[in-house]
Parts: sequence; C-alpha cells; structure tokens
Amino acid sequence: MAAKRKAPVEERASEGFRPPLTISRKALLDAQGDAHFREILYLMVTAFGRLLACRDAFGRSADLTGSQFAVLMGAAYTQGATGVTIAALAAHVQLAATHVTTEVGRLVTRGLLEKQNNPKDRRSVLVRLTGEGEQVVQGLAPFMRSINDILFDGVGRQEFAELEQFLVRFARQSDLALSEISRREKPAS
Repeated sequence: MAAKRKAPVEERASEGFRPPLTISRKALLDAQGDAHFREILYLMVTAFGRLLACRDAFGRSADLTGSQFAVLMGAAYTQGATGVTIAALAAHVQLAATHVTTEVGRLVTRGLLEKQNNPKDRRSVLVRLTGEGEQVVQGLAPFMRSINDILFDGVGRQEFAELEQFLVRFARQSDLALSEISRREKPAS
C-alpha cells in the first residue's frame, strides 16, 4: 500500500483548513461548528482577565497585592462579630486555604488583620480586621464602587442572577475538568 502523497502547501491553503470541533455539546454548536463557542471562550478569558486586573488595581491603591486585597475584603464581609476561620475565608474568596493562610500572615504583619484562637475549635484561628484594616476597607470603597458601577452598567437583577447560576455551574464543572486534565497528565506507572 503506497503512502498517500501530501498536497503542496499552496493547494492545501486554497482548500481552506477546517479545524476539528473542540466541543460536541449540540446546544453550543451552530452552522459554523464551534466557531461561536470559541469566540465566547475568548471573551470569557478577556473578561475574567480584566476582572483580575481590577482586583489588582484595587489592591495597588492600598499598597496590597490582588490576593491580599481579596483576603482583606473577604474578611470584611465574613468576619461577623467574632471573626472568620481560614477555611471559611478561603471558601468565600475562592483561593486555596494555604494561599489564604500566607496572605493572612502578611496582612497581620501589616496590621490590617488580627488572629485569635478559635474558642469553638482549638485547631483553628479566627481572623478579623483591625481598626486600621477597617479604615483601609472604608478608603477603598469609593474607588471600588466607581469601577463596579462602570463594569455592571446596564446589568439588571435578573441578568445578574442568571450570570450567578452560570458561574456556579461553570466553577463546579471546571473542578471536574481540572481533575480530568490532572488524570491525563499523570505519567503512566
């Protein structure tokens, strides 16, 4: 059996390359295949990247990193009257507990957060804002409010609720997708 001869580059280019589908979910395909799906993915990457850039800018305005900003704001919103555990804070800000622990340590050193033993669980600590931390959060609010008003201009309650539903599902599915990637990348034993 003779090997099939490859077409010259000029000939192949004139035929046009049609990439294979990158998704098989029929609801996300159209007459052009998955081209529109791909455009939405690029848009999501752009939007999420810009959200991270906003988070970083909020942090910079208080001489913090984006992660430190997220942890500080997360503590402000979850501390209640007694403080918040690292695990609960990590879940709230969607960062790894080890990363949150590191950032909490840095914010404690900066005098923005304080830690105390958790009277309900001696294995954990409770974190809460110091007076200085409260002042930083108060000072950030006008900047954050102005940027968020621009970001979400024209977005209604229903549209925001639908976005929340999508993102909750997408975050859950992304956990499964990352597990599959990890499984495929593990070297064969």
